[in-house]
Amino acid sequence: MNHTIARPQDSDMFGLLYGFRFRPDEAAREIDAATALESLRNSTDENEFIWLHLNLAHASCERWLKTNLELPDEFLEALHEGSRSTRIEHVDSALLAVVNDVVFDFNRVSTDIATLWVCVRSNLMISARHQPLRSVDQLRSSVKRGETFRSPLELLAHLLRDQSDVLAQFMRKTSISVDKIEDQLLSQRLSNNRTELGAMRRVLVRLQRLLALEPGSLMRLLHRPPHWLLEEDLQELRQSTEESALVISDLTALGERIKLLQEEIAANLNEQSSRTLFTLTVVTVLALPINIVAGFFGMNVGGIPLATDPHGFWILVLLVATFTFVAGRWAFRKSRDY
Repeated sequence: MNHTIARPQDSDMFGLLYGFRFRPDEAAREIDAATALESLRNSTDENEFIWLHLNLAHASCERWLKTNLELPDEFLEALHEGSRSTRIEHVDSALLAVVNDVVFDFNRVSTDIATLWVCVRSNLMISARHQPLRSVDQLRSSVKRGETFRSPLELLAHLLRDQSDVLAQFMRKTSISVDKIEDQLLSQRLSNNRTELGAMRRVLVRLQRLLALEPGSLMRLLHRPPHWLLEEDLQELRQSTEESALVISDLTALGERIKLLQEEIAANLNEQSSRTLFTLTVVTVLALPINIVAGFFGMNVGGIPLATDPHGFWILVLLVATFTFVAGRWAFRKSRDY
């Protein structure tokens, strides 16, 4: 993966991290905010479109969006709403997309989730975020490598596929960890696997809940698409969402596998605890006869039997041995039944 993702200090005074201008069958050209606004106002090429990626952590970013771009109110409201479920909606003459992804981390695969807000019109795609995202960085790398795009919706579909790739990479790493734990379980080498599996399962459930695309919003879009969307764009979007659905399905299957491993580990631990408890019970039963006899004969009272018998000690030994043998036979018979 390209590790040249734009840093917040590289953005301009409006929070623009980077922008690209696309033309048919041409590699995208990187532009600044002023050039982007000039192109949007004066461009006569209907096939030309622009992608601007902004940093919402910049204090002036949202104010610049409201002042210079005619964006739907729903998009600006979505930046502050509590619900961040992944969805794609048709609002006014634009598409509003809320995409969740894992946070970009140079040193490891992060499990922290951040949100990307996207607004798509016929000649413009605006994406905004608070934290760097891996899928956006992959899309930027594809653009800088010279990959061509015919429309903003194709760019959005590519972003959804990149998100699926990031999830697939995370899932592969998680599957490797689960395989190791399963091998340890089969070899009866259990340590802190329950804690590790629990953490993995919580992350998978959170990813599944936030990253699964709302089917209702997609169905409404596909049944009543904006007039400026091409059939090829809808097909691209449909394919990318199907890929995302497959990845989410794999996440669900992996979560069920982890659940089964947790149940198996819990069953093994319960069995070990039961065996330990049974062993302690057997030891207690075997020691019971001698403790009873010692208790009786240890009382400092008169009339203790066999006190004057020269063979009294051996008689007591035989009596204790008999009771111990009977108790031991009963205990080990129960052990075989168990």
